[in-house]
Amino acid sequence: MTAHSTPPSRSRRKGHGPTHSTSRRGHKGPLLAGLSALALLGVAGLASVEWTSAKRGGTAAEAGSGPATEPAPDSPSTTAPARPLTPSDPSSPTGSPSPTLPPSPTARPKIPATGPGTFTVAPGSGPKTGKGTALRYRVDVEDGIDLSAPDVARQVENVLADRRGWTADGRSAFRRVSSGPTDFVVKVATAGTVDKICGQYGLDTGGEVNCNVAKNVMVNLKRWLLATPVYAKDVKAYRALIINHEVGHFLGHGHVGCPGPGKPAPAMMQQIKGMRGCAPNVWPYDEQGRYLTGPAVP
Repeated sequence: MTAHSTPPSRSRRKGHGPTHSTSRRGHKGPLLAGLSALALLGVAGLASVEWTSAKRGGTAAEAGSGPATEPAPDSPSTTAPARPLTPSDPSSPTGSPSPTLPPSPTARPKIPATGPGTFTVAPGSGPKTGKGTALRYRVDVEDGIDLSAPDVARQVENVLADRRGWTADGRSAFRRVSSGPTDFVVKVATAGTVDKICGQYGLDTGGEVNCNVAKNVMVNLKRWLLATPVYAKDVKAYRALIINHEVGHFLGHGHVGCPGPGKPAPAMMQQIKGMRGCAPNVWPYDEQGRYLTGPAVP
């Protein structure tokens, strides 16, 4: 937090002379001397105003009036980098710059490494999407993490209902529920909990990746919040890839590789391991309803 001091007034009081002149014609010498003194004071005052303006606009060195000396920091071990002050910068101090800078807007969120292993079920249910018999699924969010279960459920519903998703095959259908029997469960959990549940089925997720085991579509909280470097600027898109990839496994689809340089990366490609020349893509089908795949890989 930057402390702001009250800026000095820009106004200058006008000097007022005596209301009545007391000089006489025979005393021009003292009068001229007085006027000369006032003129010298005026020049000094103008010089002072010009130096003050240079300081308010940046530093005295920037204004061309010699090297500037920064005020000493509060602690000998703390230094503050100088930064130019502009009228459009609302944090421009009017006094000494604060040695404390605001936190970076790109600071990574704090993500717990593990959680209690208990879950909150997203309430309510959603409409059926796709043709055929709907697969009933539930959305669970691990307790103790800063995610809204209803919000996560809404995002999962939107992914599975997208026309580029698995319903484009003409036979897959989905419906979210919050109670009763389910075909699979989407669980967003900490890395530790994902590792534990996936490890029970012999999969090593290493605290980093997602998995599908039995009826569980396990989503690593780290990937849900941070995506990967390729999708760092579009985390929402990467969430769609997580759901499409792991639900794809549940539907029986295996891993595939990149079909060729510049072509869309299939949703069933392990993109977290590298794009192999493919272009980023998070959907199983394209806009024309064509299935996007590549050569089978282990």
